[in-house]
Amino acid sequence: MVGRNLRAGSALGMIDGAMLPLCLAAGVAVWLLLRPDLIQALPLVWRLPLIVIGAWALGAAFVRPLALEVGEGWLWRQAGAPWSHLALWVFAGVIVSLSILG
Repeated sequence: MVGRNLRAGSALGMIDGAMLPLCLAAGVAVWLLLRPDLIQALPLVWRLPLIVIGAWALGAAFVRPLALEVGEGWLWRQAGAPWSHLALWVFAGVIVSLSILG
């Protein structure tokens, strides 16, 4: 964007802070591409909410750096929401526990 400096002031921590969730989301996405049977083995009652939470969590993590760059609007508020971060970590934890247990 013209006239915006992403590395000034508090924006430095915002953009750099988005890298950990982005890398975690990329890792979980690759893991699910390699092992889709983790979710397919679950009954539909557990699979459907897990797919919805996973789609939101991964999508929010992938869009977070772009939303932080814009810095305004609904997408910016939702991508940076604490429950969005929590959903990503819970989803990653469930995927890791499913891979360990099964």
